Amino acid sequence: MSSSNNCRHPLEQLKSKFTQALTSAFGSDLAGIDPMVVPASNPKFGDYQSNVALALSKQLGQPPRAIAQTLLQHLDVGGICQAPSIAGPGFINLSLEPTYLETRLRNILTNPRLGVEPVKIAKRVIVDFSSPNIAKEMHVGHLRSTIIGDSIARILEFCGHDVIRLNHVGDWGTQFGMLIAYLREAYPEALTKSDALDLGDLVAFYRQAKQRFDANDQFQAIARQEVVKLQAGDIESRKAWQLLCEQSRREFQVIYDLLDIELTERGESFYNPLLPDVVADLKHSGLLEESAGASCVFLEGFTNKEGNPLPLIVQKSDGGYNYATTDLAALRYRIEQDGAQRIIYVTDTGQANHFAQVFQVARRAGWLLENLEVVHIPFGLVQGEDGKKLKTRSGETVRLRDLLDEAIARAYNDLETRLKEEERGETEQFKAHVAKVVGISAVKYADLSQNRSSNYIFSFDRMLALQGNTAPYMLYAYVRVQGISRKGNIDLGQLGADTPILLQEYTELVLGKHLLQLSEVLTEVEQDLLPNRLCQYLFELSQKFNQFYDQCPVLQAEEPQRRSRLALCDLAARTLKLGLSLLGITVLERM
Repeated sequence: MSSSNNCRHPLEQLKSKFTQALTSAFGSDLAGIDPMVVPASNPKFGDYQSNVALALSKQLGQPPRAIAQTLLQHLDVGGICQAPSIAGPGFINLSLEPTYLETRLRNILTNPRLGVEPVKIAKRVIVDFSSPNIAKEMHVGHLRSTIIGDSIARILEFCGHDVIRLNHVGDWGTQFGMLIAYLREAYPEALTKSDALDLGDLVAFYRQAKQRFDANDQFQAIARQEVVKLQAGDIESRKAWQLLCEQSRREFQVIYDLLDIELTERGESFYNPLLPDVVADLKHSGLLEESAGASCVFLEGFTNKEGNPLPLIVQKSDGGYNYATTDLAALRYRIEQDGAQRIIYVTDTGQANHFAQVFQVARRAGWLLENLEVVHIPFGLVQGEDGKKLKTRSGETVRLRDLLDEAIARAYNDLETRLKEEERGETEQFKAHVAKVVGISAVKYADLSQNRSSNYIFSFDRMLALQGNTAPYMLYAYVRVQGISRKGNIDLGQLGADTPILLQEYTELVLGKHLLQLSEVLTEVEQDLLPNRLCQYLFELSQKFNQFYDQCPVLQAEEPQRRSRLALCDLAARTLKLGLSLLGITVLERM
């Protein structure tokens, strides 16, 4: 964050003031102590509180309340807070000065980043997310990785980091031998025509190839030969493989365009030439051991059913490689070639052990240096309203395209019903646009508003509701401000830095305080990678804005309250727009 008091958020300023007071009161030994200043758990205690006096009691040999009293004698928070108070055994409570809040809000009124300063030290960050498999359609299981990964990337980019968004698609492996063999047998014309298949056929084709493989020994032998030919670079086999990849990519892109997702594809095949070096490096490090003809690294802290150390196989007994080898090659490439300082993997919780094992091997091989953070971001299942894994009525995995199309269709129907009730006539183009934005936003927000590590129940009715912690509720709050602008024929963007901000009513003060917490929230999310914290902030912002709007007239107010309230409306709308954009959600001017 910037060192200027106009840009640093209140929490950062208060921590700095407490640190100065601690050293003044108790000596330089406490210079590195965490002052433990946090947002107050209950508004009746003020805006912030510190429990540092309780934490220091044993170290200083004094009662916490006496420590708190000494600390307050050296604490200078004038101009930021009202006089601090001590509560209970030694809690220090702080309430922000309304004049401080008014000045801060006026300072961010013309700031395009709403006072959120870029990080002091920008890092090269890789976010690995989405990762569907070639020749298979994206299904609801890919939804969470894609949405969560995109939001994390957006937030880190906004914070000032250099982010590489990687799509580690499954475009290599033994299954391609089966697919190529079946392609030659069932669709020989596909090798001479560029559009002989579309993905719908390709998914059915995958099933047919699998059935053929399972039922016919001779076909199995041909498929295995195709794997060898593909890996050896046979021209015909490569052409067939590329055709399958291109068919899939086209359909994936339809989904990514619908979700407004940007990714750089770097599939498993990209790392294929690097696999022998990985094995050689692990051997050179003394980590490789042979077990039943396979080259393995025996893991620390992982055991099999018999209680023996678990091996991570990096080269099979037939000389082939597996997912672990590819992930190790990818990790090493990202460190050595991409220069990554933070690598984030967004996959389901079921892969937690796999990544823990891969990270352990990389650490023991000496690839993970001190300044490098490698983290797996796990997420839970998407469940149906019966609490079981979300499936179609026929028991199949839900296609992602079908799910998104249904969200848009339901949003369209809800809009039609509302327009009839309001006796409003709108163009088909307007209705189609609103339905698409609302439908996609509802799906994204319903996912991101959950703690990502939890399972969540997918409910169209709940996520499309205009009330509650939903995207439509927040979009509607934004639209309300645009309605004020239209009704008053006012360009809110023209409110200058000289606009007065007056927080005289309770709801004005509550809204003003909340608007200034965006920076604190983004700082937290940048560290803990929990987008639901941002969702909760935006939901509470919408609530506080609506309470302000209901109780404080805006266009009918007398000056200077009128301009002040218009400025608060503008800041609320811009904060919503920015916050939602970091979740991958676009706003609407009308609904």
